[in-house]
Amino acid sequence: MTALPQRDFILEPADTERLANLAGPFDGHLRQIELRLGVEISNRGNVFRVSGRDGRMLARAEKLLRALYDEAATETFDSHAINLRLSESNVGRVEDEYAPQEVSVRVKRGNIRGRGANQQKYLHAITTHDINFGIGPAGTGKTFLAVAMAVDALNESRVQRLILVRPAVEAGEKLGFLPGDLTQKVDPYLRPLYDALYEMLGVEKVVKLLEKNVIEIAPLAYMRGRTLNDAFVILDEAQNTTIEQMKMFLTRLGFGSTAVVTGDMTQIDLPKHVKSGLKDAIEVLRDVEGVSFTFFEAKDVVRHPLVARIVSAYDRRDANDAQTGPA
Repeated sequence: MTALPQRDFILEPADTERLANLAGPFDGHLRQIELRLGVEISNRGNVFRVSGRDGRMLARAEKLLRALYDEAATETFDSHAINLRLSESNVGRVEDEYAPQEVSVRVKRGNIRGRGANQQKYLHAITTHDINFGIGPAGTGKTFLAVAMAVDALNESRVQRLILVRPAVEAGEKLGFLPGDLTQKVDPYLRPLYDALYEMLGVEKVVKLLEKNVIEIAPLAYMRGRTLNDAFVILDEAQNTTIEQMKMFLTRLGFGSTAVVTGDMTQIDLPKHVKSGLKDAIEVLRDVEGVSFTFFEAKDVVRHPLVARIVSAYDRRDANDAQTGPA
């Protein structure tokens, strides 16, 4: 087996307090940098070794660690500060074709890991990109994994709040006919996000965080005019956004924030003449640096096995219609 490229260097002057500040509790800061840059970091005291499959990232990792070590003499780091330095330095993993590092998310129910290559790629992309798209059929874990990553970021203080957003699109029914005020009218559209949060954190903690506005769940229309700093933002059911709404949402992202956009292109509830903002974003942003796309398939469905077969059956019918025209 070929050894990975590596780079050895010494951080000077030797200072145990500064090293502990740089590394973080249980080397948490180093692990954070590893995931973001796609490298492995090891050290014995102030002697460091950085290794990885992509040799281009090693010099960047050394430069970042030296800069952080200099700052560690006068500033106390936490995971949020490390995340800000990573964003400020504009270093990120260079895309390539090797398997992503495995990401494990610790939540109330235990550790969550990606099932299969696409879920693993999705989790890794969220750790290394500021804007992420997860696109595919129902049951592939797009929203669940995004909420898990959001909860992990909040628990580790990499962000200060979670903002979970959905377009309130009427699927054959009119909101005006539903009872209650506006909040009660849109609440059913946001229920899947509540369910995921309850599973991650427990009902009582979610209620407390909602009361403190640490977690905010809102219709997409409420995002206009806002700038979202130090936040983890999830836009769910994005296939039901218009082009204007998608552009508005993506330009809300502020400093120190991460956005995840999820959607299923086969379940668009917009009027026939309106183009989906998600479809447009795939075309416009596919080659934009810092934006990741993960495309899920029927084989990635993690619900009842019958769901995967149903998705496949509809995919075959749609492919048929595309070739011969609908019956």
